[in-house]
Amino acid sequence: MQKRIKIGSLSGELTLRRANFVASQFHDLGVETEIIAIDSSDYKSLDSALLKGEIDIAVHAMIDLSNQLPEKIVKVAVLKRAGSLDVVLFKGTEEFLSSRNAVIAAPNVRTKAQWLHQYPEHTVVDFEGDIETCLQKFEDSDWNGAIFPQSDLQRLKLLPKDHVKLDWMISEPTQGVTMLTALETSDEILTLCKKINHTETEICTHIERDFLNTFNCDNSVPIGALAYIKDTKIVFKGVLFSLDGARKIEIDKSSYMVEHDDLGQKCAEDILSRGGKRLIAEITGGEKKVNVLSTKQLATSQTDLFADEIGFKMSDFVAIRYNRLKPSIVKNTIENVVISNKNAVEALLQNFSPVELDFANIYCAGRRVKRLIEKKIGKVTHVENSAKELADFIVRMRINEAVTYFCGNEEDELKEILTKNEIEVATIEAYRIVLNKRKFDDDFDAVLFYDVSSVQSFMEDNQPKKTIAFCIGQATTDEAKKYFTKVEISKMPTIESVLKSVNQYFVKDK
Repeated sequence: MQKRIKIGSLSGELTLRRANFVASQFHDLGVETEIIAIDSSDYKSLDSALLKGEIDIAVHAMIDLSNQLPEKIVKVAVLKRAGSLDVVLFKGTEEFLSSRNAVIAAPNVRTKAQWLHQYPEHTVVDFEGDIETCLQKFEDSDWNGAIFPQSDLQRLKLLPKDHVKLDWMISEPTQGVTMLTALETSDEILTLCKKINHTETEICTHIERDFLNTFNCDNSVPIGALAYIKDTKIVFKGVLFSLDGARKIEIDKSSYMVEHDDLGQKCAEDILSRGGKRLIAEITGGEKKVNVLSTKQLATSQTDLFADEIGFKMSDFVAIRYNRLKPSIVKNTIENVVISNKNAVEALLQNFSPVELDFANIYCAGRRVKRLIEKKIGKVTHVENSAKELADFIVRMRINEAVTYFCGNEEDELKEILTKNEIEVATIEAYRIVLNKRKFDDDFDAVLFYDVSSVQSFMEDNQPKKTIAFCIGQATTDEAKKYFTKVEISKMPTIESVLKSVNQYFVKDK
């Protein structure tokens, strides 16, 4: 055996600490080491040093290592996982977790999506850099919290007292694992490294890597995976999210050790079969004959309605904020209540229990709104297909008593019609619509709009170019016509009808 092993590491503080840990493993075997720091941030520099004989072993964070190693270089050891958890650092107290206005910094799409799934009201900002740089950014910012890998902070002895372990968050595949590479011809090095290889971690990371590789996508897709051994079984947890965290497809499975070889692949295939393939296509924008943008997130059952030729992206251009309503509003029985959409229903239920909502007559727009009201509040007196038709009905019936209209802050055709026809309207703003402006550089063949506000939000930062607008309802259509040359209106005021219109327009045999 050679007298001293040269351990190669990148020159960053974290990577050097990993190298020192590796050196300690060899020292326990009575082997002398020398750490060679390579002034680079690119792991390819380590490959080059191995091939030139400048180092004997290269130290890698397994999470950063590609599947394909250069010719003549092989994996020689996987060390025991230092930890897989993420943590959120915070300033002051943990009360920010319950705040609707909290701002959290996330280092990647995986942590961002999972945080938004858990805390959809929070704002998540991106940040990147090495650990020390990110810690300084957090210190200098007005963010409420920032997410970091726990093992990296612990290794640097920088884990502060003010932190929360995110044990509900599924980690990056192979997170917290150090791996060693060497030349395949270095028999003595290979034999020595086998002595510090941690078999359990090697098995678990193999499963996590197989899971990730089966998706065949890059790090723009929020994927989490964690395998660990419990008693005689391997437990695996995998997850795929939409970018905004609204949709989640997960799997939690255990297997006997002898059956672990294809566990990761099978779990990934299971997720792909349950809508994962569609979700990844949406995120990565796979090559399609037609590409459309939906101005709100759609359920999997809805996106499955798209023809195979149609690729799609989704983004919520409108956010709903429920207002706090005074108890005195529903203190006494309200004779005539008007509700034109489900947002008003949800706002009422956010503020009051169903027994407090004592309404003598309820007039609403939309069959789905009717079903929601009758399920959650009480019997609907009359329903029309649209807000305009509902307003025309109320005018036609000449309801003598005033009507109480639970609505939002958007422009309102219903109120305008009632007021114009001298119907007394007590307006209560139950919710507010907030425009989520977002710029897209893509050239979409079509944009799907579901209300007037989504048109206004889209037009803040985007140009229609030659895009076709597909709309629900006349009011949304009229707004879209201000900007789009070609506008299609769905036959029915439903999302499904809009999607059907898209299929019929672009795929003639549908």
